[in-house]
Order: sequence, then structure tokens, then C-alpha cells
Amino acid sequence: MDLPVLWFAIVGVFFVGYFVLDGFDFGVGMSLPFLGRDDTDRRVLINTIGPVWDLNETWVIVAGACLFAAFPEWYATMFSGFYLALLLILAALIARGVSFEYRHQEKHLAWKRRFDLMIVVGSAVPAFLWGVAFGNVVRGIPMDAGHNYTGTLFDLLNPFALLAGLATLTVFFTHGVVFVTLKTEGEIRERAKRLATQAGIVTILVAAAFLVAMAFVRATPASLVLSVVAAVALVLAVLCSAWGKEGRAFALMALTIAAVVLAMFTAVFPDVMPASNDPANSLTVANASSGTYTLTVMSWVALVFLPLVLAYQAWTYWVFRKRVSRAHVAQAAH
Repeated sequence: MDLPVLWFAIVGVFFVGYFVLDGFDFGVGMSLPFLGRDDTDRRVLINTIGPVWDLNETWVIVAGACLFAAFPEWYATMFSGFYLALLLILAALIARGVSFEYRHQEKHLAWKRRFDLMIVVGSAVPAFLWGVAFGNVVRGIPMDAGHNYTGTLFDLLNPFALLAGLATLTVFFTHGVVFVTLKTEGEIRERAKRLATQAGIVTILVAAAFLVAMAFVRATPASLVLSVVAAVALVLAVLCSAWGKEGRAFALMALTIAAVVLAMFTAVFPDVMPASNDPANSLTVANASSGTYTLTVMSWVALVFLPLVLAYQAWTYWVFRKRVSRAHVAQAAH
């Protein structure tokens, strides 16, 4: 395996980590109106991700940095062509982060409700737009010979990309609700269990439509196999959640997301950004990558620091592994 191919795989792994980890953060945020019957319930939900949400978001920073360093042409085309969508994602993430920190600064219910709304919107917007962005990567975008995006905003809002956005929205929502069943106890856990089953059925239908559509838009043998893995894992995850096996359900939801992301990456390979108007204008692993020296240095840095990051994150999740309940939140408030 040469270095550009290796770093294409590493970028894919970083996006897998980001969507699996921040995906359930998005889902928990979107679940507030459905599971949070009062302020205590909403605080329970927020506390399930409170110790880890900011750590989870660092994965997208690392993924973006690796994309910039390893594939500057890909980075430039994506961030210029998808500028508005990525700007909206950034604004939503900022609004969500601010809300986590500020909602408890005042005791007024109206104050908290405004920040709760920001959490919901700040979770739903990225969950949808990330799917739209990656849907366009798979479908391909119009580019000139200099790899500049030549389309308009409406070209990005095509049916396939919108279906991809709806798929990520529903998958992340179900992923988050399953995480709530894993991290809570009592009545809220039972409500989350019922919601996970209901949302899971909708998610299966939407995800199936997207995977079938992707098979017709762009596919390779590897992407088709990974799509089947994702579909089977999603169905099993919903069944395990209904049976009360939260740990297995969460692991299967993570497998679903990982398989879908990898299916997208393998569907476009060896391209990294296909051109929909002229295949000759496509960005490939070869013509979009940095030089050998840059990729070699990055490989040694990743070899040293990536295991440390993974170990630290695993340790964080182990420390905050206990379930959250209304009694714990009420006790902390006094």
C-alpha cells in the first residue's frame, strides 16, 4: 500500500470515529423534545454526554487537519464547494457547545428552554448536512479542469444528497436514543427503549432506501458488501434494543455507521472527489495528495500519537461509564 492510499484509509477511519462518537451526541441532543418531559429529564439526557461531547468533536478537527495536510486539493475543492453547508455545520456546533455550558447559568425556565432549542437545532443541522455533503461526494460534483466547483447551491441539494442527509439524521437519532438506554436508568430508560424501537423502524426504511440508491449511483464490490453489513447490523441493533440488550444494540449501531462511511469511501476509490460533468476532471488519491515527504512525516506522527489519543479516550469513557438517573441529577442540584 503506497502512502496516498494509506492516508485515504486513515482519513476514512477518522471520519468513522467522528460519526460514531459525535453521532450519538447528535442523537441525544435531538431526543430532548421526545424524552425530556421536564427540566430534570433534560438534565439527565445532557449529563449522559456531558463528560465526552467535546472530546468527541475533536475527531472532526483531526479529520479536517489530516485532509488538509494529506490531500490539500481535496480539502480545497470540498471546503470551497461546500462552503455554505460547512459554515452552517460550524455555526450549529458552536451554538450547541455554548448551550451545554450556559443553560444551567440561570434558573429561569424560559432561559433553559431557549438553550435546549439551540441544542436540538445544533444537533439536527450537522446530522443532516454531513449526510448531504458526503452524499454529494459519492454522487460527484461538477468541476472544471482546475478542480474548482462549478455548480450552484441547488446542485448540492439533489435528491440523492437529501436522502443521504435524511439517512444520517435518522441513524444518528436512533444511535443517540440507544445510547440513552445504555446510560440511564428508571422511567427515562424505558421511554428511550420504546423510542429507539419506533425510531429504529423508520431508520431502517430510510437507510435501506439510501443504500439501494447508492448502489445505483456509485458502487464497487467492497462498497456493496459493506452496505449489506450496515443493513444487517442496523436491523440487529433495533432488535437488540427492543430486547433490552443495550450494549449490543449500541455496538451494532456503531458498526452500522462505520460500515456506511467505509462503503462511501470504497465506492469512490480511487477517486476522492468524482467530477459529475467530466471524469477527467475528478480528483483522485494520486493527483490530490501531498508529496511523499509530507505523508511520511505524517505517518510517523500518527504512529506515535494516535494510540495515545485512543487510550485517553477509552480511559475517559471508562471513568464516566456509570448510568445517570433523576436521583443523581436532583442530588447534584442541592
